[in-house]
Amino acid sequence: MITLAIQDVSRQSGLSEPTLRYYEEVGLLGPIARDASSGHRRYRESDLDEAQVLACLRAMGIGIDDMRTYQLNRRRGRAAAGEQRDILLRHADRVEEQIATLRVHLDYLRVKSALWDARDRDDASAEAEAHAQLESILPRLEETFR
Repeated sequence: MITLAIQDVSRQSGLSEPTLRYYEEVGLLGPIARDASSGHRRYRESDLDEAQVLACLRAMGIGIDDMRTYQLNRRRGRAAAGEQRDILLRHADRVEEQIATLRVHLDYLRVKSALWDARDRDDASAEAEAHAQLESILPRLEETFR
């Protein structure tokens, strides 16, 4: 059986060594076997697979509790398919909301940039246009702060 050191799992999963230790501590990974002579963690291929899944979930902003549920459901297989779908769709909705917020922020930054560009060029017409666009964006921007 091939085993991997924590450095190898960190490199292959993208999770830092402290994160791997923490995930083991909170029960998301493992238990991880230890080398009898050194006490160092020795990860199996299945541990690496779980670490890679956790890295993807983490990158999506999924919290520890949902990660734990997701991992337990993976072990349950098809019987947990509906719950897995619901977890993922709930987070997809959250990401969609974040994208909408970021679009408003991007619009604001572009319009403010155009405003300052118009001032830099001493273009009163372009400055007035940027002001008008800014007025239309401000209500949407204020909504993102609530």
